[in-house]
Amino acid sequence: METIQLLYVKNIISRKEGFARQELDFGVLVQNFAYQKQVDISWSGENGVWQTLPAQYCNPVSEHYEYWYAHIEFSIFSCKSLPGNIEFAIRYRVDNQEYWDNNKGGNYKIDADCGVVCNPSIQLISLSRDQIITHRSKVYPISVAVFSQNPPKKVLIHWTKDNWKTVKSIPCRFKRDYWDKSVLSNARNPNRYGYGIWTSSLRIGKAYQVEYALECITKDSSFWDSNFGMNYLVHRGRLKVLTLNLHCYQEKDQDKKFSMIAQAIETLGIDIVCLQEVGEPWKSGEGDWNHNAAKIVNERLKKPYFLYTDWSHLGFDQYKEGIAILSKFPMIKKESRYVSPKQDIHDIHARKVLMAQVFVPWAGLINIFSAHLSWWENGFADQWEKLRNWAKQNQTPDVAATLLCGDFNARPDSPGYTLVLQSQEYEDQFLAVTKKDVFTRIFRRGEKDSGRYLAYDYRIDYIFMNKDGKLQGIAAKEIFTGNDYGKVSDHTGYYVEFVPRKQEKL
Repeated sequence: METIQLLYVKNIISRKEGFARQELDFGVLVQNFAYQKQVDISWSGENGVWQTLPAQYCNPVSEHYEYWYAHIEFSIFSCKSLPGNIEFAIRYRVDNQEYWDNNKGGNYKIDADCGVVCNPSIQLISLSRDQIITHRSKVYPISVAVFSQNPPKKVLIHWTKDNWKTVKSIPCRFKRDYWDKSVLSNARNPNRYGYGIWTSSLRIGKAYQVEYALECITKDSSFWDSNFGMNYLVHRGRLKVLTLNLHCYQEKDQDKKFSMIAQAIETLGIDIVCLQEVGEPWKSGEGDWNHNAAKIVNERLKKPYFLYTDWSHLGFDQYKEGIAILSKFPMIKKESRYVSPKQDIHDIHARKVLMAQVFVPWAGLINIFSAHLSWWENGFADQWEKLRNWAKQNQTPDVAATLLCGDFNARPDSPGYTLVLQSQEYEDQFLAVTKKDVFTRIFRRGEKDSGRYLAYDYRIDYIFMNKDGKLQGIAAKEIFTGNDYGKVSDHTGYYVEFVPRKQEKL
């Protein structure tokens, strides 16, 4: 595969809404050299004016490649004419390098209202690139582009709900009036470039995820599209959990950093956020709710989450300092309690923890705890024990998983982390995803001296899940590092994406 490669382009003039509207779509394959990158479509219409259209990241294709997508549309009611025929090339900028797919120097040239045209190397491809199935969907529609120089006899979708233990095959349908029926377009099917559109739907029921591959059968042969050997994968939304210590109003440009946090939550699609050192002006102990840090972050989301917050003690001599949970899902149950023997609001070792229970449609009931415990010498052991017992009391048979999130003030080579290991009840989910071999050694095989394996791991913030939890971490990332969404605190944030444990790893 090339560093950057056109997958397909769509050029359609639709009259579905009673007037002419031209839509341009571009699907692009990009080699993932670094997180920070930029992909653009450099294009011009019949007026000869070159323009730049930014593409957006959609999803991974494999460990080393990503799918990016660009879309733009024009209405006949605008001041300018429709673009009509277009010419374009694709630019990829990363690590101070620039790469192009310009059709070997000749640019790509596509007629107006022609339908879909693929890269010349592609004979068969799925155009259904949205990997996320909504919680209530029981059917997943698929559109397929087929190069029909040799007329296809059949186009089949081979698919599975259970990681290919069982396989179903269903045919796609071909209709010559596809474009006319779907968008009132004059595009032909197949078009003059030889590409036709076939369609079908997978009856997925309540399945969490499905995989599929495509097969085209002609008179003389057959050929496949397995998404570059990875198969196409669609699934219900993953549960994304973030923990972050906010540093209690001690940051420069604090207001800007609240916005940076909200932007990251939006961009990553985080479902549940656990916050610590949530500051609110003291004001003689009465507080100032309008300046509560968690409230501010929540209000800067496009659609505010359900918010639960409480405070533990006076922080930095001028703030009510506490914890918070933000959740996309309604909170069925909420509770706040001290886990420290000290409960004097003027003592920084007076530590509260929040608990919220939410219902995730594809997973069931999840218990979330947002915690900020003391260092080992200041009472960690006693606080951990109270937290562990509290969580155990709420781990009823109908609860799918319990997540203990927050600032535990315990490095992996510390007595505090060792105590968590010795409990044999909770496991480090960030480690489980990012260092599977180390995780297996210390959490599953019970090898001693975790510090030997994690000597250069300086985390004190964690997302722990009960060992019998019915979730499985599938992706994880450290964010707010300076290179990723910018530094917002003296802590970095950690987020983990979860899927049902019964599923094989994606």
